[in-house]
Amino acid sequence: MRKVTVYITLKQGVLDPQGKAIQESLNTLGYKEVQEARVGKYIEMQVEDGADVDTRVKEMCDKLLANPVIEDYHFELEGAVRS
Repeated sequence: MRKVTVYITLKQGVLDPQGKAIQESLNTLGYKEVQEARVGKYIEMQVEDGADVDTRVKEMCDKLLANPVIEDYHFELEGAVRS
């Protein structure tokens, strides 16, 4: 088994109302140094190891986990995970 960590963020230029609300709230609380906040998704999965694990994870991201029209993603594959 391998641990896969997927990071999904909105593409630059795509409005992020949730991130804007966080930024404004932090400014209101006195954290004036925060100029921008962006919200994304973080997904961890355990997958069976195989020669095509990289390709399979890309397919998962393109077909379900991310919306390639408005989101970018990258992922990390960790070594063998033992129970």
